[in-house]
This record gives sequence, structure tokens and C-alpha cells, in this order.
Amino acid sequence: MPELPDITVYVESLRQRIIGQTLTSIRIASPFLVRSVKPFIDEAEGKKVLDVQRVSKRIVIALESNLFLVFHLMIVGRFLWKEQATRAVSKITLATFRFSTGTLIMTEAGKTKRASLFLVRGTDSLASHDPGGLEVLDADLADFREAILKENRTLKRALTDQRILSGIGNAYSDEILHAARLSPIKHSGKLTYQEFGRLYNATQDTLRKWLEILRSEFTDRFPGPGDVTAFREGFAVHGRFDKPCPVCGTAIQRIRYAANETNYCPSCQTEGHILADRSLSRLLKDDWPRTVDELENKHGS
Repeated sequence: MPELPDITVYVESLRQRIIGQTLTSIRIASPFLVRSVKPFIDEAEGKKVLDVQRVSKRIVIALESNLFLVFHLMIVGRFLWKEQATRAVSKITLATFRFSTGTLIMTEAGKTKRASLFLVRGTDSLASHDPGGLEVLDADLADFREAILKENRTLKRALTDQRILSGIGNAYSDEILHAARLSPIKHSGKLTYQEFGRLYNATQDTLRKWLEILRSEFTDRFPGPGDVTAFREGFAVHGRFDKPCPVCGTAIQRIRYAANETNYCPSCQTEGHILADRSLSRLLKDDWPRTVDELENKHGS
């Protein structure tokens, strides 16, 4: 799922292309996309774009008449931008939005249609789509600490809960926790003040670093579907299972749950302990390695 750096780049790229432009037509290709009933989606046609903004993990296009298009890309929803008008006929096309400057195409790969579009009227209706998490790049340490301590959650859960922090998901939470040298399963209530400082700094530094990288990459072009990914060259741990940690060389480990996984370095983050994977550890029982030494001995056997 696109996270804060990727969504911010989408927003900035759209601002360059459509602010001040009129949305001349909307074509909905998937019956599963539009989740709102009123206002009717065609009421957005003919309206001028006033702004484009990020709300948590959603992209919002603000239109005249106090209307807002609210896009939630979910796991594999993406945008394409075509300078020329196009019919954009494709099996993965969800909708097309035509402007005088070009056409915005919303796509979703895969059979499960989870991406959504709402048309709402008024800022109160728009606010209902904001889970309310803290905007971390605008927050100081005190605000960050207060948000994290609202509930005693594992750090992985606290970072990715959009009611606590806004815009961070599975990929960047792994990178943040590695940079902070903290275990993903440590509970927020057990953090020392020094550890809170490390977590805050790692969150700020990681998100700003990747924002800068992505902004430089998409200065002159719109990010295509393949450009928005949870697996980036240069990540320290996310998507790098069994590869060496760039800091210490220990093999990156993972915890799998549902469709997600947490990646971490046992030496840098968990004092050498291998965290139990719910499915594999139950299957292997005593054969499940609990430390880096046991893991290396198994690999060598």
C-alpha cells in the first residue's frame, strides 16, 4: 500500500498538472470502485480543481462547489497520467478522469478489488475519512510520544495504526524500527525516554530521506505503477528476508501474518533473538531457532 512518501509524491505530481484545471469527464470502468451514493459521481464533472492533498493514506482532489474526490488506493491501486486524451481500455483500469492537460487513470492489479473512491460534499464529510493520526513530520517529540502512548501497542502496530500516526505502513515502519534499533514487538509502554528519542528521530529521518529520494526521481515525470512500490532498492530490511543487514551483516528475519510481514535484524533490533513466526514456529516447535547463533548453526548444517 502506498505510504506517506509515495502518496506525497503523487499529490505533488498531481498538483503540478491539474490545479486550476477543469475535470471535464469521469468514466467509471469498475462497478466496485465508487463507494458513495450522494452526491452522484457525475456532479464532479465540469468542476475546477482547487487543491490536491493527502489525508492519512488517501489522496483528495478538492473541487469547486465544496466537493472532494477521496481516493484510497489500498494495496495495489495506482495512478497513471497521460498527456493526451485516451480511452485507457485495460482490464485493470478502474476509472479515468479527463482534464485539459491530460488524463488521470486509476488502476488496480489483481482480482480482489479493494481500492475505493468517494465523492463527498463539505469539510465535515471529508473529515470522516481521516482516521485522525498525528502528522509525524509536523510533530515534535512531546506530541509524538503522547500519540504513541495513547495505547500500549507493539511498536509495529503503533507505527502503522492510522489513528495514532498518519501515513506510515508496513514498509516504512520496518525501516524506521531498524534505524531506531528497536524490536517490532516491543510495547510502547515499555520504551524509555531515550528510546522514544531514537524512535522519533528515526521516523523523521527515514520519511524525510525517502521523500527527498522520490521527489528527485519524479521531478520531471509522473510516477508510474511500477514506481510506487513497497520494495525499494536501498531499503535496509523491508523485503530483504535472508539478505545481510547493511549495518551488521546478520541475515534479515521476518514474521509473517495474514498478507503482511515484518522484517527486522535480530542483531540490531532484538538482542540476537529470533522472533517467533506464528505459523512456522508452531509447525517446527523445538526446531525453531531462537537466537542468531542457532540460526547460523542451522544454515551451516
